[in-house]
Amino acid sequence: MRRLFLSVGLAALTLTTISQASVSQASVSQASPPPAATVEQTARAEVPEREQAGFAKHAMVAAANPLAVKAGVDVLRKGGSAVDAAVAIQAVLGLVEPQSSGIGGGAFMVYYDAKSRKATYYDGRETAPAGATDRLFLDDEGNRLPFFDAVLGGISTGVPGAVAMLDMAHHDHGKLAWADLLKPAGNLAEDGFIVSPRLAGMIRMERAPQSSAPDAVAYFSKADGTRYAAGDRLRNPAYARTLERIARFGASGLLTGPVAADIVRRVSEGPRPSTMTLADLAAYRPRSGPALCEPYRVYMVCTPQAPSGGPGLLMALGILDHTDIGKRNAKDEKAWFEFAQASRLAYADRDRYVGDPAFVEVPIKGLLDPDYLAARAELIGERAGPVSFGHPEGAPAVGPDATAEPGGTSHFIVVDGEGNVVSMTTTVESIFGSGRMVDGFFLNNQLTDFSFSPTDKDGAPAANAPAPGKRPRSSMAPAIVLTKDGRFHAAAGSPGGTSIQAYNLKALVAMLDWHMSPQDAVALPNLVAKGDTFRADPFPEPIMTGLAARGMPLSTSRSEESGIQAIVVQNGGYEGGADPRREGMARGF
Repeated sequence: MRRLFLSVGLAALTLTTISQASVSQASVSQASPPPAATVEQTARAEVPEREQAGFAKHAMVAAANPLAVKAGVDVLRKGGSAVDAAVAIQAVLGLVEPQSSGIGGGAFMVYYDAKSRKATYYDGRETAPAGATDRLFLDDEGNRLPFFDAVLGGISTGVPGAVAMLDMAHHDHGKLAWADLLKPAGNLAEDGFIVSPRLAGMIRMERAPQSSAPDAVAYFSKADGTRYAAGDRLRNPAYARTLERIARFGASGLLTGPVAADIVRRVSEGPRPSTMTLADLAAYRPRSGPALCEPYRVYMVCTPQAPSGGPGLLMALGILDHTDIGKRNAKDEKAWFEFAQASRLAYADRDRYVGDPAFVEVPIKGLLDPDYLAARAELIGERAGPVSFGHPEGAPAVGPDATAEPGGTSHFIVVDGEGNVVSMTTTVESIFGSGRMVDGFFLNNQLTDFSFSPTDKDGAPAANAPAPGKRPRSSMAPAIVLTKDGRFHAAAGSPGGTSIQAYNLKALVAMLDWHMSPQDAVALPNLVAKGDTFRADPFPEPIMTGLAARGMPLSTSRSEESGIQAIVVQNGGYEGGADPRREGMARGF
């Protein structure tokens, strides 16, 4: 099956050999798509071929870059916790994969404690400044701004939350000194790291305006004016200095003092300036609490609470729980039809009702009610027809959504030596965020995850409309799967903007229902069904033909850029997989 789907379903993937420099620097032992798909495919075609799957007896990391994997595994070898490793991994990813995440962005985490067998979520989602209004992305005439006009403006940047979230989680679950966890990334920034093929492709992405923004051009250009290419060594001493400050002061090193002042200065410059102040940064607080956990088959799947993508993912699983997809397999077009229809129904509800629960009433109980999900599943039918949102118990009167969410982001998973687990999705939103940099890192454009239209024609507010201090809705849905008795079974997550829900759903169905290995599960073709569109990677012809006959013709003109990582308990240890569409791997000891 793996050969079938990799050769037919993923035929567009051309994987070449990893550069010796990257292997040497990573030295790990083996036992949101950007808007310009054609350039993205070029970058992906240069992704190195290597064994991405891994097996480990005691501890494991699965992440999108070998250098980040190495940093995490090194922490675990020193006796560090899963959260300790997450701090080190994020710091490295922000340096070597800045197109996807960084200390200038936000994140969601699910943490599993092996002793208590409880799952906790951490919310490091960015917030809108106090001066933001519901007209944030409207022009003077009340029309929606062009998307990239908003992205490149200071108004797109929210108060970054990833570092504050990690600081909170480390306080709760860390074992090693915070400052020591930032040293690997600081050393890489000082000494320089080898630019990977994927990063090189992003640097030269002509149709992504952030790549051509002044700060990005300055950072990624050599003294002779040429852009950095794969295999070049890139240094970032400014990032090292920022990490030193964060190492000394924790999250306050980013959210107060000179770095905070530089953030405020930069977002207030140029077109469409932000209202962000030092007070906005200093006031940021991450959230935490019990994870949102719902049954699926014989398992319990845990995600973050709203405004994450967790509710949408759990809705889709809950709908599929009332189908026979578990009796089918990845070669069955009916299985993919059921998958797509469940996706459409869950997206319709998610887009209508989910927003920041501190600002809007999110009918989580009604949306996840088994009877409601069973009723939604009855709408799947035999052919694809129109799909609309439902009316769960407690549903408020809200307007339609107008959110455009590009596919950047990164995901990683850590299992430590004591069996504790971190599943974390982290982002600066679009490629290189807003394209603006301060002190060695890119600033996010996360506020463009708000609905650009705050109300419908009748004045009903959108659940995801902008508001001061509000967190925009996210599709990020890091997941941890537990057994009936609360033991860790699996974890999965992906980048990909609004498509994250479908990517994660695919991986979970493949592992839990079709009993595929993590590597085979993440490598399956992607199908993103939302509204009346059915975007997909190429599937084997019988599946394509069968779905078309059901009124579901797949649009394969562009590939679906997931970046799924997955780990499952297997054979007395941990088996991990990393999406072949990116440069990640799973390693441990």
